[in-house]
Amino acid sequence: MTGSTRSSGGLDDRRKRLLFRCWHRGTREMDLILGRFADAEITHLDDLELAELERLIEVPDPDLYAALTGDKPLAPEYAGPLFEHIKAFRAVDHEA
Repeated sequence: MTGSTRSSGGLDDRRKRLLFRCWHRGTREMDLILGRFADAEITHLDDLELAELERLIEVPDPDLYAALTGDKPLAPEYAGPLFEHIKAFRAVDHEA
């Protein structure tokens, strides 16, 4: 898999922006983790979860990747329910 399998058609501007940013992180590993999560879940996220995702994608890739792989804890201000959802999604998944 090399990129999004989901069209941004039908998404509001906020979700389109988040989908794009999840697939364009800067490191391929994070593109695959967050991009696949966004492909599968972006339409199901409520406003609070979207806000949490907007904050979470500001975390530098090395820090976020280390937290997702269990190598380093995530700063408490970012470690919320959505982070746990992404972590669980990645654990089941998806070759990332």
